[in-house]
Amino acid sequence: MGLLTELLLLPAAPVRGTAWVLRQVVAEAERQYYDPAVVRQELAQLVAAFEAGRMDEAEFDRREDELLARLEDRMRPR
Repeated sequence: MGLLTELLLLPAAPVRGTAWVLRQVVAEAERQYYDPAVVRQELAQLVAAFEAGRMDEAEFDRREDELLARLEDRMRPR
């Protein structure tokens, strides 16, 4: 961009900066949410909780399906 364009867009800099930060936060949150290592760890914790009797089979199945769906979403091409 030219100098004139930058000067004209200067008043919008805080909004543009905030939008950039929000995009970065969303990208990092999605990366962590779909990280296979994190999902596997959550699956292990889920199995341990079920085996310890802290949840019933229906709750276990529901949460397991959610975690497996996250893994499948990660593997799909975008």
